[in-house]
Amino acid sequence: MTLPPLIATLRPHQWVKNVFVGAALLFTLGELGDDPLSHTAEITRVALAVAAFCLASSSIYIINDVLDAESDRKHPEKCKRPIASGALSVQKGLVLSLICIGSSAWLASQAGTEEGSVLFVVLGYALLNLLYSLRLKHIVLVDVFCIAAGFLLRVVAGAYAVGRPISEWLVICTFFLALFLALCKRHAELELLGDDSSGHRRNLQEYSIGFLNQTTAILAACSVLTYAMYTMDAGTVKRLGPGLIYTVPFVVFGIFRYLLLVQTRGGGGSPSKVLLGGDGAFALNGILWFLTTCGILFLGE
Repeated sequence: MTLPPLIATLRPHQWVKNVFVGAALLFTLGELGDDPLSHTAEITRVALAVAAFCLASSSIYIINDVLDAESDRKHPEKCKRPIASGALSVQKGLVLSLICIGSSAWLASQAGTEEGSVLFVVLGYALLNLLYSLRLKHIVLVDVFCIAAGFLLRVVAGAYAVGRPISEWLVICTFFLALFLALCKRHAELELLGDDSSGHRRNLQEYSIGFLNQTTAILAACSVLTYAMYTMDAGTVKRLGPGLIYTVPFVVFGIFRYLLLVQTRGGGGSPSKVLLGGDGAFALNGILWFLTTCGILFLGE
């Protein structure tokens, strides 16, 4: 389905990344041990934080599209973006970007608690991604670390919205997983563009398929290990019970499946599209992980 240019330029399919904001809510509600629906205040604040990140990310996507319009026209897929294709003017795009960031700031201001300010986290996220669009995405390795930092900020904002601290194991697992996804995306870009990769983004020529295969394998192992450590941590077991360890096989399968898509099937260029059902087995595994986790947290007592 073709979206209207004003909607398409927001990249709504990318909003799925903001499920990371809800990580703290999922595990905190399990800790509370009673009916999750009785905690409407926490759920509402997290929903506001998710919406704030959706709009903030869309604002930056528009600015990025304006800055990259010329190089995007040389990309076999990005050339279809509204600004690169000419379907949306630069002026309208920039006005929409301002509306998005203003709305995002207001929503974030309503989501904070004594634990911390969601507004400051969202503004920090926007600033980081603005710097990424202007300069940092052209610096090898710094580009993927910026992407990983964006996911970490999502998790922190979710914890602030809930009003409770989040496990250090869950934070470091998020970092490794986000870095894994970012490097997988670079792998997919190199596979797609081949010798023309440097013409689209200068730093792509500094990566290689061999290097990316090695680093993604390391990060896959780190992601699985830190998630497993989170499920077995004494604090986690005390708060949530011992059952979460049974969700580890779903995480292992999901990461292995994603590596398979990246290394043998040319996938990974858009993690959001994979998460939204680009691969049936991957999507089904994610649903089973979520249902199993909810069952353990809310029905396991």
